[in-house]
Amino acid sequence: MLDVEFLPPAAKFIKKLVEKPLKRALYKAIIEIRTDPSIGEPKTGNLLGISCYDVIYKGTNYEIAYRLEKVEDGSLIVVILAGTRENFYDQLKRYMK
Repeated sequence: MLDVEFLPPAAKFIKKLVEKPLKRALYKAIIEIRTDPSIGEPKTGNLLGISCYDVIYKGTNYEIAYRLEKVEDGSLIVVILAGTRENFYDQLKRYMK
């Protein structure tokens, strides 16, 4: 299983969650990503190199944006952003600039 690093926007979103089942669902998704990084949908264009993974909780679609980085002792999953699907890609594009 690969190591994970959370960038500030993702860490802030997850920390602010009050619903424990949602938080567990997101952490479960991150474990799935750690096990198989190719599980997410690779993006193109401005977001080339980033993959996104969907988590559906109580009818709401949540996204986790991440990238796989090579480090000297292997690979690392960097979770860039997490949040609801609404305006998610606009926020992600702004953050990546």
